[in-house]
Amino acid sequence: MSKRAFKGIFVAGLLLVVLVGAIAVADFQPAYDEPQSIPTFTTAHDPELNIYDEDGNLKENSLPFAIFEQFGFVLIPLAVLMFGAMVGGVVISREEVEE
Repeated sequence: MSKRAFKGIFVAGLLLVVLVGAIAVADFQPAYDEPQSIPTFTTAHDPELNIYDEDGNLKENSLPFAIFEQFGFVLIPLAVLMFGAMVGGVVISREEVEE
């Protein structure tokens, strides 16, 4: 096995360990069996939909809080993986054009 293949397998394994670890420590307690209404973004029509509380912090039942505060550590490795896939696709397509 070449050094390049070994490095690729090592990085893929490391990313898999980080992703599985992030999912394993995630707190899935706020999950419900049926749909719940959650505030998304502030509108002038309905102040009830404000995602911020009186102190200026995100409400715990808002969509941005769930995505970035609760599951952000799962999204970061996925974002790195998707970026790598995008760059890999560009590299492969450039190699095909050059041939």
